[in-house]
Amino acid sequence: MSVTTQWIDIDSDEGTFGAYLAIPHTQRGPGIVLIQEIFGVNEHIRSVAEQYAADGYLVIVPDLFWRSGHHIELTYDESGWKRAVELMNATDITKAQADIKLAIDALDDQPGLDGGIASIGYCFGGLLSYLTAANGLVEVAIAYYGGGIQNHLDRADDIEVPLLMHFGEQDSHIPLEAVEKIAERFDTNDNVEIVVYPEAEHGFNCSHRDSYNQRAAAEAHGNTLIFLGQEL
Repeated sequence: MSVTTQWIDIDSDEGTFGAYLAIPHTQRGPGIVLIQEIFGVNEHIRSVAEQYAADGYLVIVPDLFWRSGHHIELTYDESGWKRAVELMNATDITKAQADIKLAIDALDDQPGLDGGIASIGYCFGGLLSYLTAANGLVEVAIAYYGGGIQNHLDRADDIEVPLLMHFGEQDSHIPLEAVEKIAERFDTNDNVEIVVYPEAEHGFNCSHRDSYNQRAAAEAHGNTLIFLGQEL
């Protein structure tokens, strides 16, 4: 299935920032706000947006690093990692949430939107997807290896929508103790599902990284589509 892609501009009180928009061939479907890793809206994240568009979703990816520079794209080498961490540390989470809300509004204005809107985030974006759910901005939320969620469990009671979290068993950035802490906090919340993938490292979904795990990526994508189909 072919998709149509373009960059669009979104106006905020602080200025204008870009968002990558991917539309399915049918030009209709539910929506996804896709939330970037710390490497920006790079080739990998755009390909993920296009994948979900091919699956039948209208997908928007806000450029959350725009205050540091528009359309920043980083690779996964040592220099890319160093700059990515700098950008993440410079990002105000409250402002990022405001940008995500504006992106959701822009997606909601798309004439082909047919259904609810979900958030899907990766790495730093996984944490932001969790917070997007806690802030009541979406109908469904999914977090891939969301770093730092265990430090924001004070927001757990605010999660009132279905939430799916993917973690790698061998994640060197998110220890299993953190995953267990998250699981324990949500143990009585039937809306929350946590899946841990054996032998999967951090970033297992990204084919541009050495940590890519094809089986875990395929299983997680399938689980995500089933979850979206059931809940959105």
